[in-house]
Amino acid sequence: MSEPTLRRELGKWDLTAIGVNQVIGGAIFLMPAIVAAQIGAWSWIAVGLVGVLAMLIALNFAEASSRFDGTGGPYLYTREAFGRFPSFEVGWMLWITRVTSWASIVNGLADALGFYWPNLRAGTARMAVMTFVVVAITAINLRGIKQSAFVVNGLTIAKLIPLTLFVILGVPHINGAAIAPDQAVTWAQIATAALYLIFTYGGYEIIPIPAGEARNPRQAVPFAMITTIVIVATVMTVVQVVALGTLPTIATSRTPLADASAIFIGGWGALMMTVGAVISMTGNNVGGALAGSRMLYALSEQGDLPNWFGRVHPTFRTPTLAIVATSAVTWALALFSSFSVLAQASGVARLLVYAGTCASVIALRRAGRAPFTIPGGLIVPGLALALSIAILYGVSAVQLRVGLAFMAAGAILFFVAPRGK
Repeated sequence: MSEPTLRRELGKWDLTAIGVNQVIGGAIFLMPAIVAAQIGAWSWIAVGLVGVLAMLIALNFAEASSRFDGTGGPYLYTREAFGRFPSFEVGWMLWITRVTSWASIVNGLADALGFYWPNLRAGTARMAVMTFVVVAITAINLRGIKQSAFVVNGLTIAKLIPLTLFVILGVPHINGAAIAPDQAVTWAQIATAALYLIFTYGGYEIIPIPAGEARNPRQAVPFAMITTIVIVATVMTVVQVVALGTLPTIATSRTPLADASAIFIGGWGALMMTVGAVISMTGNNVGGALAGSRMLYALSEQGDLPNWFGRVHPTFRTPTLAIVATSAVTWALALFSSFSVLAQASGVARLLVYAGTCASVIALRRAGRAPFTIPGGLIVPGLALALSIAILYGVSAVQLRVGLAFMAAGAILFFVAPRGK
């Protein structure tokens, strides 16, 4: 009797929802103030331009993904192009990023709810809320990919509704002078804003990870990669325009969308944006759980981790042990870590994933044209690879040390962990 396998249930719009859900998270409710504080009225232009840069990298993911139909995304690309050890590091760092990100968002969700119920900010009540969130999301993931996709789709639509209303109701109140660039900015300010935006756009790299559960993934994943960037770049740019044009004190605001909404909508507008932030973080939690568990499954499926992480439930057709292990690590981090150091790993991790994918595109072209091939020869892959490496110059010394420490831990695990078949 053959072993049960993952069920292919995801369509191209399900994958797109996963991507949009991960990119448009809690950061969009804070981004307008942080970027405006650096470059003022130039900020909405910067948001759009960084969206173009994100598309350069996303096109590389689209081409690489059109060659594969299994679970793992960037891990599979670098494995085929450069071998087992480099690909293990990519897969390991992707998993580390998912569990630390999910854990930090669980904390952020408790903080957001604590605005209305202060007792949730500390103590047993806070632990209970975080435990409930992790357990509920784990249960959804265990029940099946269709259930997970349904929840992600619903939360993606739910988070876009308040942002859409924010734009529609805010446009008539925009002060044209506030969005007209009229001040000089330094290269240091530009670099700081650009680096923040590059990481704000991050998250789309998880789209190809569950490709093993997608219908026709060689077409669906490239579609989802490109469509995700188009959607998020449009949303982020118009949100920045409205926030900048309606909130005079945006550079010093801690909750820019809620503060702007209070001006041109009223009290219920601020509440709407607060609820939107909670929904957005909840969506990130579900997406992080899905991607993290599938990354662990992929490492096992390819024989780089023990077989038990690759076991699939005979009824639900989900990687049960990979889901439970990912959730358990996330729960422990959420309860017992401050994340001030763990969060530093994301910078180097993303650099590794982006650079590895772009380099894989160049290397894999030796095997012939991909079903989806970026036009223009090596121009786009070369530019995207250079951009990915350039991100390193904006990473702090602490981020670099923490990132290298996690990579060293992955290297040790690679050589000492029992291997699957």
